[in-house]
Amino acid sequence: MTFQLIHADPHLLVLDKPAGLLAVPGRGPDKQDCLSARVQAVHPDARVVHRLDMATSGLLLMARGAEVQRTLGLAFAERRVDKRYVALVAGAMAPPQTPDGWGLIDLPLIVDWPNRPRSKVDFGIGKPSQTRWRVLARSDLPGLGPATRLELAPLTGRSHQLRVHLLALGHPILGDDLYGPPDQAASRLHLHASELLFVHPVSGDTLRFASPAPF
Repeated sequence: MTFQLIHADPHLLVLDKPAGLLAVPGRGPDKQDCLSARVQAVHPDARVVHRLDMATSGLLLMARGAEVQRTLGLAFAERRVDKRYVALVAGAMAPPQTPDGWGLIDLPLIVDWPNRPRSKVDFGIGKPSQTRWRVLARSDLPGLGPATRLELAPLTGRSHQLRVHLLALGHPILGDDLYGPPDQAASRLHLHASELLFVHPVSGDTLRFASPAPF
């Protein structure tokens, strides 16, 4: 098997994508190897529902058949899928002073067309974008200095949302070759899709899948 399968039933698949592998095909013959193509070689009815950046690892959901794809796509669009991420960011972040320990980043985002594929904060024409966050731990990493482990819960799904939101706070994700400092020594983007919680489109059961961060 050329991919890590977490769950399979007649209606959907849950995969664990490694960092460095495209979720869907890119432009050009050298970018056709991707998770969706590998899965479809074994499960021809598998269809893409959502995506992860190439540099991001973790849980990815695929539908089996067009009807389930539409149902799950609508669940994502209506924010009925709870997605959680773990990130390791530069610097020591203080926990937000809120009763539940969660903070909210509320900054509008738009694609930075002259500098694609980058995105940026734009208060004029940016689309509403929100990310909840909380501190899990703080540490000093050899060669990297102070760092903070965060749990992230995006409420919207803009391009590079988590990466740009944390950059805007002054704490870029370690190993981010698009938004981090050029002299950063981290070997990979320290961003991992760690949890998916959603209602099964056919059975109606609530499903939760978790994947520990590999960093």
